[in-house]
Amino acid sequence: MTRLFGNKNTTNKPYGTIEENGVGKFNDINPAALRSLKTMGITHVWYTGVIEHAVLTDYTKYGIALDDADVVKGRAGSPYAIKDYYDVNPDLANDVGNRMTEFEHLVDRTHAEGLKVIIDFVPNHVARSYKSDKKPAGVKDLGETDDKNVAFSASNNFYYLPGQSFHVPAGYKPLGPNAFPTLDGKYDETPAKVTGNDQFTASPGVNEWFETVKLNYGVDIQNGRRTFFDPVPDTWVKMKDILVFWANKKVDGFRCDMAEMVPVEFWNWAIPQVKEVNKDIVFIAEIYNPAQYNNYINNGQFDYLYDKVQLYDTLRLLVRGERSTADIHAIYQTQENIHPNMLHFLENHDEQRIASPFFAGDPWKAIPAMVISATLDNGPVMIYFGQEVGEAGAGAEGFSSEDGRTTIFDYWGVPQHQKWMNGGKFDGDSLSMEQKQLRSFYSDLLTLSSKNPALVDGEYADLTASNIAAGNFTDKVHAFMRFAGEERLLILTSFNAAPLPVKVQVPKDIFTRAGLDPAANYIARDLLWREAEVGFDQNLAFQLTLKPYSSFIFKIK
Repeated sequence: MTRLFGNKNTTNKPYGTIEENGVGKFNDINPAALRSLKTMGITHVWYTGVIEHAVLTDYTKYGIALDDADVVKGRAGSPYAIKDYYDVNPDLANDVGNRMTEFEHLVDRTHAEGLKVIIDFVPNHVARSYKSDKKPAGVKDLGETDDKNVAFSASNNFYYLPGQSFHVPAGYKPLGPNAFPTLDGKYDETPAKVTGNDQFTASPGVNEWFETVKLNYGVDIQNGRRTFFDPVPDTWVKMKDILVFWANKKVDGFRCDMAEMVPVEFWNWAIPQVKEVNKDIVFIAEIYNPAQYNNYINNGQFDYLYDKVQLYDTLRLLVRGERSTADIHAIYQTQENIHPNMLHFLENHDEQRIASPFFAGDPWKAIPAMVISATLDNGPVMIYFGQEVGEAGAGAEGFSSEDGRTTIFDYWGVPQHQKWMNGGKFDGDSLSMEQKQLRSFYSDLLTLSSKNPALVDGEYADLTASNIAAGNFTDKVHAFMRFAGEERLLILTSFNAAPLPVKVQVPKDIFTRAGLDPAANYIARDLLWREAEVGFDQNLAFQLTLKPYSSFIFKIK
């Protein structure tokens, strides 16, 4: 989260202003920070919240209209309520008038350290106050030529509720007890536009995406979702042009917010055109419907999809003792043809922190889940800043409550991450010994997963089902193999809260598939902690007592 990453301010006053709580800047992300990420095994940095969104900080002297507090969430605003697709968030610049140049320099710095840049593209909705003051010459603004007398027209950019005026949700208090010049419980919008999460009402509830309005891609949502894609809708053209604009800023990829709320036909049309600017640019879809995975990869032409509903949800519940390790292989099988496309994670800006009491309460408890995320297949894996030092997302930041997540709506400092920042040195000297060990684990795991041939492109074989069936271990233990050439790895993890003696047996056919001789003698040494070594017996099995929440990546030799 770009506005939080470089913030050194530790005040953390609930509902604090940008002056009180501070904000991270593009320029705070210096070569030392980027070099440290590269050394850790990172290949891409997703800078969240780059494109200008509605905020409650006054930038009117720079020609930026003051936002209406009644349709902004928090002082810092949601990074997903875009105010101008052709500009960057002024909060992130030291010299607001030079803000785009500062972003371009960040891109250059990132590339200079051998890293690639991903930014958010928010295609489904915009801020209610959307108005581009930086759009290129000749570009018409969203809604500028809309016929507002009709609820739907394929040539409109928005959906309307003719004859109705928008009403701010009753009792909405974005700033708690604090005042703001534009905070009066009203927002002038007639006719009312439909909210970003498809609420066709002029009076959306406080828990809806009422601060945003839905973009119209030629789908008549209220009439059987009939589509009008010929001629190409105006919204398609405008959004493709915005993607091309940012591709020309040398970004290397887009994380596309709520991509499945936008018709797959648009992506099929737009993505190839953007790749004409940069054939290597990547598109990541935030998607939550497994039934649509193949559609958005094969027809939508996305490179990667969020693996939230399947792997993340299962691993999270496993950490909490609420699922079986046998469920993991079933997920692997359902994704048989799309493993390279599935982006795995345990944290992001939407999810609760591992170290929070809402998830694991202890960052070490999720280590086995992280090992599986990084090694199960050859898809990419993602971590959220602060995850690697046990950031707990504690505190009621103002608009955000005490919910285990790091705020995306408030100006705030992130305490454990700030220890790694160490005043801008980004050397981790202020971390505790345990935090340094945790970060070292993440570094080792990410490096292994991106460089070891067996993990990069090796075969997979499940060992969990056969060992559970044989009574060798319980369904709180997980085991599988990955192998390629002379690299044969056995990944063993435990989700048990107590020590557990286990036996791990490799079926003879899998041993042979991995290019191993069942009649020979083999040992396995752990690559993660470099402490454990086991020997296989004549039955191709070994025994080990697993510590609570332990994990191993054994190399068989």
